Amino acid sequence: MSSHQVFFCFEYNKDAWRAAQIRNACKGSLDVLAMDRDWEEVRVKSDSAIKEWIDAQIALSTCVVVLIGSTTAYRKWVLYEIEKAYELHKGLLASMFTRSGM
Repeated sequence: MSSHQVFFCFEYNKDAWRAAQIRNACKGSLDVLAMDRDWEEVRVKSDSAIKEWIDAQIALSTCVVVLIGSTTAYRKWVLYEIEKAYELHKGLLASMFTRSGM
């Protein structure tokens, strides 16, 4: 099976543990580009540095998976990540978290 490079878009502070569950469930079939430790390093930088990082990650990706929680739409970078994926003609998939976890 071929591997796809995937960028996960989600509300980090609230949903990192859920995203980790999904990434772990997909091991072997997906190549996850940005891990939590990568975001920890970049999120303390300037907005322009964050945009550059997001741009680079999405440029390398095959698709962007948006993990939707109750407040994802209010996350500072979510709309930018979706627009960048669309602009670069990347696959875009949305999945909604439910109260039971996923």
